[in-house]
Amino acid sequence: MRIVFDTNVIVSALLLSESIPRRAFDKALDQDTILISTPVLLEFAEVLAREKLDKYLREEERMRFLIAFLKETELIEIRERVSDCRDENDNKFLELALSGKADCIISGDDDLLVLNPYRGVSIINPRDFLAGISKW
Repeated sequence: MRIVFDTNVIVSALLLSESIPRRAFDKALDQDTILISTPVLLEFAEVLAREKLDKYLREEERMRFLIAFLKETELIEIRERVSDCRDENDNKFLELALSGKADCIISGDDDLLVLNPYRGVSIINPRDFLAGISKW
């Protein structure tokens, strides 16, 4: 499967090693192709650089994770712009999913989840991904 993760799920996976987001991320890493785009990558890097995360992991550990993450993902060029999400900042995940021919977006964000399914792309939370529930 071709998977898009929203930023919050990836950050949760990094910070909470025994969490459902981490288990979902590890499953996708082992079995699927994780897609990334420049806009998603820039947001992820900006969030990882935030000082408030220092109490969880040193910045250099977060940047090492980012580099390792990039090696395990497929960089997708955005070919289609959309404006269907009520939170315009989340449109980048929809664009990545469409441009990368994703099977699903894994998110905990209600602004994305409410769109499920979106133009043939399932949008599910990490728990449902682990359970194998696609909600097509």
